[in-house]
Amino acid sequence: MIEQAVEHLPVVAPVLVVACLLSFGLAVALRPWFMRYAMARPNARSSHRTPTPQGGGIAVVTATLAAAWGATLLSPVLLQSHGSQWIAVTVATVLLAVVGAVDDVRPLPELVRLGAQFIAVGAVIAALPSDFQIVPELPHWLERGCLLLGGVWLVNLVNFMDGVDWMTVAELVPITATLVLLGLGGTIAPLPTVVTTALLGGMLGFAPLNKPVARLFLGDVGSLPIGLLLGWLLLHLAGTGYRTAALLLPLYYLADATITLGRRIVRREPFWQAHRSHFYQRATDNGFAIPQIVARVFLVNLVLAALALVSVAADSAVVSLLVLALGAASVAALLFTFASARL
Repeated sequence: MIEQAVEHLPVVAPVLVVACLLSFGLAVALRPWFMRYAMARPNARSSHRTPTPQGGGIAVVTATLAAAWGATLLSPVLLQSHGSQWIAVTVATVLLAVVGAVDDVRPLPELVRLGAQFIAVGAVIAALPSDFQIVPELPHWLERGCLLLGGVWLVNLVNFMDGVDWMTVAELVPITATLVLLGLGGTIAPLPTVVTTALLGGMLGFAPLNKPVARLFLGDVGSLPIGLLLGWLLLHLAGTGYRTAALLLPLYYLADATITLGRRIVRREPFWQAHRSHFYQRATDNGFAIPQIVARVFLVNLVLAALALVSVAADSAVVSLLVLALGAASVAALLFTFASARL
């Protein structure tokens, strides 16, 4: 484990720095263009009060792909075990980024967006090895079908949850940092480790422009492909046998988005339309300032990250159940806090 960490460190550190600097530089350079062509104007469902440029996610995605591909081209050995997957992931990521960019400037029909998401996620799943399986007890076709639906849902929920300044930063930084640590320890293969490092760097470079009050939003061009990349990385973690860790890391986003969707379906509300009923959105209505919201999300994600690391280190069914219960309790407490009026 230690030898693998030392071996990967020379690759990981430059990738992190390059992705961070490239993301920041692109975001700053492109912001004037976004101000002319991709302004997010506030409406009744928005959490911001002044028109703000969106589309900064193109800097994050470009930096992530460029840094990760640069590392693989300099170290071709990284492509030996996951090369075809990485090509498929890259093409799918670019597809969703293009669809998101168009949607940021001129909204697309929902069926077009959804169709592109199924194509992108389907391509990533099709590139998985034929013997790849997370739950061996399930029939192969059934698991692949569940992965397709789950992947599309993850792409969408990242988009749904990216509704206040720094929210996706508070979610992605702890997740990707934890995956980097696991990769350095040999839990995750080298190529996914490089990709998650690049994604971490890209988010860190974008963070200064998105801090409250944000001068730039991710936009669909960022949230959709970031959801796809995150899904692929978590898939690799689950595929190594650490399903509990793969579930714990994104648990806050999963819980908030899934419970909100379920509640809207039960109430027969048009769940496909924009709304302000996510827990983090209700928190703003209940008297929480945006920095208070994202700080709480970040702290809970740190707890989830620590629990995920414990589950991997222990590699025990009993410990996995215990940390999963603790993680669920932490998320439930946060959701309850957001849904309650602040005194």
